[in-house]
This record gives sequence, C-alpha cells and structure tokens, in this order.
Amino acid sequence: MKPLIIGDLIIKTPVIQGGMGIGISRKNLASAVSNAGGLGVISGINIGYDEEGFNKDPLSTNLKSLKKHIQKAKELSNNKPLGINLMVAMNFYEEHVKTAIEAGIDIIISGAGLPIKLPKFIGNSNVKIAPIVSSAKACKLLLKMWDKKYNKTADMIVVEGPKAGGHLGFHRDDLKDIDSIDYDGEFMRILEITKEYGQKYDKEIPVIAAGGISTSSDVKKYINMGAAGVQVGTLFVATEECDANITFKNTYIKCKKEDIKIVKSPVGLPGRAIYNKFLEKLESNKPKIKKCYNCMETCNPSSTPYCISQALINAVNGDIDNALLFCGAEAYKINKIKTVKKVIDELISEI
Repeated sequence: MKPLIIGDLIIKTPVIQGGMGIGISRKNLASAVSNAGGLGVISGINIGYDEEGFNKDPLSTNLKSLKKHIQKAKELSNNKPLGINLMVAMNFYEEHVKTAIEAGIDIIISGAGLPIKLPKFIGNSNVKIAPIVSSAKACKLLLKMWDKKYNKTADMIVVEGPKAGGHLGFHRDDLKDIDSIDYDGEFMRILEITKEYGQKYDKEIPVIAAGGISTSSDVKKYINMGAAGVQVGTLFVATEECDANITFKNTYIKCKKEDIKIVKSPVGLPGRAIYNKFLEKLESNKPKIKKCYNCMETCNPSSTPYCISQALINAVNGDIDNALLFCGAEAYKINKIKTVKKVIDELISEI
C-alpha cells in the first residue's frame, strides 16, 4: 500500500476523513484519524457553536475555537498531518484561512464553491491547498485561474461525486438520477488535467476520490484507476471517536435507503440528508428564525427557508426532530458504532 504524499506531507494510509460540520469533525475525530494513519480533517464552519460567547459574537468565538481545536488535535496526534475543511460559501472565509495557518494546520481543503482566492490568502506559508471539485470543467477553470493569477497550482485535488453527504456540487435535477452522472469519466478527465499542471510545476498532484465510498472494493477500484487515496465522511460519523452526540450517530444506524433524500439548502446547493420530522415540517411550515449567525454569504434571514446553522447545531447536539441530518448515499449500510481504526482497517483491507 502506497502512502499518500502531498508535497512534504506523508500520510501512511491513503484515507482522508471528510470535514463535517457543524461540530461533527473537531479535535477528537480528526486526531483519531491521524493517529490511525489517515489524514484527520477538522470542519471549520461554526466550530465554536458550544463555546461561551458564540451567540453574542460568533466570528470571534469561532476563530478562537478553530485555533484551539487545531492545536489540541495536533497535541493529541503528536503533531501528525492535519487538515481543515473550509467552505468557500462561508462568511469570513479569509479570516478562517489565516487563523488556521497561524494555528499550524497542514492542509486546507475547500469546496462549496471554487476557492479562487485561496492562493492569495495563504501567502508565503507552506500550508497545502486542495480544492474540492465535481467536474473536469471546474477543475480546469480553477487551475487555469490559479496558474495565471498566482503562478501557483493545487497540492491535491478532491473529486467529490454525487453520492457524497452534505452539500453537493451538482444541479438538483441531475441528482434525480445519479447513475446517469459519469463520475468515473470525470475522475479520469481530472487525472489528465492535474498531470498537465503537475508537469508544469514539476510536482505530483494527488487526486482523491470522494463521495459514497464505503467499502474496501470502492477503495481498490479508485486506487487502480489512478487515485492517490480516498476521502470518506459518512463512515466516520458512526465511530466512537466522532465528536457528535450518540443520538445523531444512531440515526445513521437506524436509517433505511429510502430515508435518504436530496434536500434544498439555504446555502444555494442541494444536499443529501436523512428525512425526519424537521424536513417533514418544512414542507408546510417555515420555522421562525430567532438568531442569525451570519455564517453564509448566500443566506438572507428574511427569505431563507430555515437557519442551516441552527439545524446542524441541533443535529450534533442530538435534537434529532429539529435537525438537518446530512449523510452520504451509503449511510443505510452502517449497522453499528465502530472505532476509527476499525473503519480504516476495513477500508484498506483489499489494497
């Protein structure tokens, strides 16, 4: 089994844990994944949701909490490589990038939009940058812009398919028939694009398969296709080390295939979640928004169908009936809580 090499970072096991917010992947889960040989990833969105002062001053509280979780995860993992997932659609994106760098993060993984200005924000730091894309078109556009404007290219590319959890980089109509989406074809085209830019910058740009990867056969398939590794989110939710409330973890274990739906997110992107009382109530009643956390650029409190931050905070806290329960398409296959090490060992058993 080849390690995942990202510049001067060496990840023993080529498994990246997807960043999941709010609060699903913080210091405990991320450090556990890094300790097990993979790349642990903290989600930066509203990371300070349970800190004193969050309701009064979300930005300041989030930045302090972000720094705390990165430094603690580094301590818990004996300074092993650690990533942060930052959504382009979030407010104060630049401030979060710079705080993560100051705290000692190794790699910034960024999606929910194209991170066009990310090379500018990292400056001369040695932090690695990895965009999340879902198409060859988006990949080519972004790398071309980075090359032309910043004389820089990606250190890694994450190719997220239509079976992923959370926000998805596809049109809602396309997701009605995900089997018609040629993810494997897009993946191969992205491999060719990254080779071109890798040659120009005299570096290897690892390409990571993501979205709905749940078995060792999936991992073997994409490694054989040329992937340097895989990114997995959903399987790590149902682990002992995951930062979420046990009630939230159990929704994965209890859900059936037909419970998993494509939903409309206030962020402006479709998402995948477990259908529950919260989504049922949304069909006939818009909940009153009591507090705006100013978390998303695209969200207008007067017109948004619901507060996504509050719905995700409810999820991580276990208030399931009032929560948005993001999950991947294969969540229904999970039947018990495992350790992070067990999940990783099973994923790499065929490679």
